[in-house]
Amino acid sequence: MATASVRLFDCTPDDVFAVLGDGWLYPAWVVGASRMRAVDPEWPAEGARLHHSLGVWPVLFDDDTQLVEWSPPQRVKLRAKAGPLGRGVVVIEVKPRGQGCVVRMGEEPVAGLGALLPRLVWAPLLHLRNEETLRRLAFLAEGRRREREAGESSARATAPDAGAGTPDAQAAAEVGEATDAAAAAAGTDAPGSDAEGTDAPGTDGSGTDPGAAAPSPAPADR
Repeated sequence: MATASVRLFDCTPDDVFAVLGDGWLYPAWVVGASRMRAVDPEWPAEGARLHHSLGVWPVLFDDDTQLVEWSPPQRVKLRAKAGPLGRGVVVIEVKPRGQGCVVRMGEEPVAGLGALLPRLVWAPLLHLRNEETLRRLAFLAEGRRREREAGESSARATAPDAGAGTPDAQAAAEVGEATDAAAAAAGTDAPGSDAEGTDAPGTDGSGTDPGAAAPSPAPADR
């Protein structure tokens, strides 16, 4: 997707999916999500929802995020609602790299204000937001790895399997629409297509490549 951000994580793909599979952690890594109200007991079954609030107290909007695809330890697709801002599709892809993994996150507005504005307006803002979202996700996933290796935590180290479930028709259609729009804008295969180069750092426009060496945490982020 055109707003894709890429980060090298110092943990396994299973560590990442263990965080994604815990719905109650959603506000801890998603920028803009301020609190969790409920998690469907079926989570992470496809079609299950996270019920959260967006904004800063006392101005909060209650909304939800639906899981459209759960394919651990490679891919997650979410259809997120954002109150008056509309709806968006988020694709998170994870691939092993050395002793760690590369995580790629893309987002595409499909309805509401974001979908009405020109891409040149919203794309830079979403890119910055998703850079911080990946940073927060890395803190959680890498922290689980360190605690597990130190024997300090019995937290799940592998991604939970999805239960039986089906996303609603609107969510599934919007994910397809967002994937097509992102591919058209980028002129390349969109995330989720298993295209070569999906895991290549630097596709976010930074022009950098962490290389193939085992990743290490960035001191500036700590």
